Parts: sequence; C-alpha cells; structure tokens
Amino acid sequence: MYLFFILIFLLLLIFFLIGFFRRKKIIKKICSMCANEKCALLNELLEPFGYSCCRNSDVITSRVDAWQKDYGYTSVYDKFAYRLHIIFDCLPIYFDYNGRTWLIEFWKGQYGMCAGCEVGVYYTNRIIEENERDKTMFFAVSEPEMPLISFQLCEDDVQIADMEGRHWWLTAFLPGRFTNPHSLSMHTTITFVNKCLAESFAKGLADSGYCCHDICVCHTSVSFCMSGAFCEPAGFKKNIVRLIQWMNRMTCRLYLAVTKPFTHTYDRILYLYYFVPRAFRKALNIRKQKKGVNKFL
Repeated sequence: MYLFFILIFLLLLIFFLIGFFRRKKIIKKICSMCANEKCALLNELLEPFGYSCCRNSDVITSRVDAWQKDYGYTSVYDKFAYRLHIIFDCLPIYFDYNGRTWLIEFWKGQYGMCAGCEVGVYYTNRIIEENERDKTMFFAVSEPEMPLISFQLCEDDVQIADMEGRHWWLTAFLPGRFTNPHSLSMHTTITFVNKCLAESFAKGLADSGYCCHDICVCHTSVSFCMSGAFCEPAGFKKNIVRLIQWMNRMTCRLYLAVTKPFTHTYDRILYLYYFVPRAFRKALNIRKQKKGVNKFL
C-alpha cells in the first residue's frame, strides 16, 4: 500500500516537473520573439477562425474575408446565441434603399471568454415586409457598398476599444475581459457611399425608437450611441443567462490564471497556443454560432 502511494507521488512529481520546465521553455520562446514576429504568427493562427490581431491594441477583430461572410445573417443566430455562451444586447436597424431591404445590426456584450462588440451590414435582394424580417436570410454587402465604420466601445464610460475600417462586419473582442452587456456602450459613426443611403439609415434609427436629437447626420455620415440594455431576459431564461454569465466569468479568470506570466493579449494567446492548444481553439470560438446554430434547428 505504501509503495502504491509512493508511486503515485512520484508520477505527480514527474508530471509537475515536466509541466514546469515546459512552461519555462514556452515563456522563454515567446519573450525572445519581436513584436513583428508575434503579430505575423498570431495572424497566421487566427486566419482560419476569421480573425486578425490589432497590433497597436489588445484587441482581436474580424477579417474582411472572414469565412463568416458566406453564412449571411438571420435572426435565428441571435435567438440561439446564449446556448453558445454568447450574452449580448442586439440592435437591428432595418431600412429600404434602392429596391432592397438593408439591415445594419449592432451587438455588445460577453462572447464566452471575451467582452466585445460588432457592427454587421447586410441586405436582401428585394424589399421585404416587416413581418418577414425574422424569417429572412440577409447577405453581407458587396465590397463596393461597404461603409466606413468606426466605433468606441466603453465600459462604465471608460473606453476599452477603438476600431475603424471599411467593412461588412467590424468587431472588437477583448479576451479575458468579463462584462455585462448593460455596462457597455458603443459610440458609432458610419460613413456611407452616398447621402441617400445615410439618410435612409438615419430614418431606420428613428423608426426603431431613437430620438432625432440622438442621431447626428453629417452629409454621408451618421453617428449615434447604443447604450443600456435592449433585451432583458425574463422568467426561466433569466436564470439561464445568469448561470452562463457565471460560467463566462470563471472562464475569463481561468484564462487569466493560466496565461499569468504575460499581460498583453498577443503574448497570452500565443502562450495558450503553445501550452494548451485545445484551449486556444476553444478561446477563439468567439462568433461561430453561424455554424453551431444548425444543431439547434
């Protein structure tokens, strides 16, 4: 019996030493890399997931050529997002322009182990009725029609992300940061390809309930702020959301604990990739409900 416990102790000691020295080796490897090498490697690792890193900030963002573009958008994605540990506020803005119904949707909240936000620009190939919106598949806008999008994401009035780009789906995700959707606000400006399109979007904002005084239209640009809570869960679902958010909080803490040798997102994600590859893949399932949602239908 004593021999058995001694063997167990020796095995645990061996595993601990292997993990300790492996960890030291990985830390040394990452520290020896320059910023350009880290950025290039991280972008190579993120590309299959549809993301890239922002060199000047600790933010992960979506690529213009991301695979998610092929899946378009339907409201079903949002309805089942919580089952994939995505808890957010969403604001869909519908409007008609040039024989098509457009949809520009805004999201802010917790994406598993990432806090973040998104702006997606979509349209249909015809004008649809209001009662068709929840059942319609929208497609990402073509490259010539992509607007210039910029936003500042704030948590309790403190800016945590600042993004700008001509895009169909501009995003900002902060790994390891936990938040509640109602604590976030998005100050967004969208510059369209022409003034008529900008005015149509501004009308869509007004139709959704925004006061005209809260919408700023300047030639082809429209600015407004999305803040507060837009879709508070009720009943049993409220308890489910609380449980999911507790799990998300624990995941964030675990991520920060495992990657504790580093403080920057670049280094943390690379460390996770080398030390726990499976956790690295799990961490980057930020916005994959477009594939995962099919199993719930």
